[in-house]
Amino acid sequence: MSPEGITYIFAAILVAMVFTLAIEEKIHAKKSMIVGIYAVISLLLAAAFGILPEPHAELLLLEPHGDLSPDQVVHMPVYIPGVEWEVIAIILGSGLFIDVVSRSGIFSWTAILLTKRSAGDPLRLLIYYSAITVIFSAVLNNVAAMMIVGSLTMVSLEKLKRKDLLLGFLLTEGLLTNIGGLLTLISSVPNIILGNMAEIGYVDFFVKAAPYTLVATALTIFMAVRIFGIRSLETEEEKAAAAELVATFDERDGIESKIFFNFSWALLGIFILVIATTSVLPWIGGEHGLGMGYVAVSFALIALIRYKHEVDKNYAAVDWDLLAFFTFLFVVIDTMKYSGVLTLIGDGIAKLLSLPDALAGASLLWSSAIASSVTDNVPLAAVMGNILKGMENTPDFQWWATIFGTNLGGNFTPIGSASTVVAVAIIHRAKLPLTFGSFVKTAAPFAIAQLALATAYVLLFFR
Repeated sequence: MSPEGITYIFAAILVAMVFTLAIEEKIHAKKSMIVGIYAVISLLLAAAFGILPEPHAELLLLEPHGDLSPDQVVHMPVYIPGVEWEVIAIILGSGLFIDVVSRSGIFSWTAILLTKRSAGDPLRLLIYYSAITVIFSAVLNNVAAMMIVGSLTMVSLEKLKRKDLLLGFLLTEGLLTNIGGLLTLISSVPNIILGNMAEIGYVDFFVKAAPYTLVATALTIFMAVRIFGIRSLETEEEKAAAAELVATFDERDGIESKIFFNFSWALLGIFILVIATTSVLPWIGGEHGLGMGYVAVSFALIALIRYKHEVDKNYAAVDWDLLAFFTFLFVVIDTMKYSGVLTLIGDGIAKLLSLPDALAGASLLWSSAIASSVTDNVPLAAVMGNILKGMENTPDFQWWATIFGTNLGGNFTPIGSASTVVAVAIIHRAKLPLTFGSFVKTAAPFAIAQLALATAYVLLFFR
């Protein structure tokens, strides 16, 4: 079969997978099961068509110069290198770490303080959590930010007896993680890839991205208030009832050990500091560093020392379905790369660059967003970056259109970014109804508004 025919077959598989995920509730199947089946099919077809690479990984760190000897080559299944193990390690480590330190009471303590600060007003509480989500997403990573803020939100709304607002809060926070991920050069992997290729400095990136992030956050909160019916307390009776309820809250409830409580605060502070500075830390940051996944797992193990005799309880709390979903999804996306689907998407987007400037910028932004909503935005960013870098005198607005598109596209679907997947997992854990289709239907207005704002921002200020 011709390479083009193979590419279209795998493109059809990708479309079929997205469609199957959209009807997951009707077929009564978990996301991990659905994507796992498509991973098995994709790998079998890729092997049959002979498009997979050689099943080994060269240990270049053992011999950075010169030829490798046979004992310096590790043979492994071809689907192992395709998995983004850094993301898997971050989810596993962050989930374990948050589960352990939450037992100290620091999250319930913080949530109750924020709730009391809001005087029980849902709108004020939404603003507080939205701001925290954007800040954490910028200085940590989207996954860890969603896990921390999601835990706080569940405690606050449970205390206020407003679980009816939980779905709206968690969805809004999930969407805002991708807004916060635009704030700095190191907030997301696409930022790092495209920013470095475009030679955008850290300070320059922040100065140019911050105005959009601020306005987009306000716009998202405004839309959430309207769509989810999150309103401020209006009557004196409502305010009095909320004040009376909040007055009964005691932030010290749930703190069993003051020593472990203080230790957990210190450990969380160090965790945030280390994650935020991972890129510049010796041995951990850099191209050959241990990375954020190592940091997350290390801190989880340090925290587990407190419960060393019952760690199995914490292991049981890990969302293994979420980890399996990501693992299988990375395998599917990897076969899409080898089959040429990602290149096909990139080539299609590249043709848009021949259009007039304004139309080219808008088309580039929206097509990048749509593509990243159904594929991993990391390889897509790499493909797009190489296309733009190969052109002569690529204008700034095209780089920024791609940066905004690859980040914001994650808000279209529940598989568009790691943080939206985590948000949906938290929603399901809270036994709230949300299907693939209902996510798209609810999130689409937010994504469209955010992309429209990004389009205007890029075309007005970067041309």
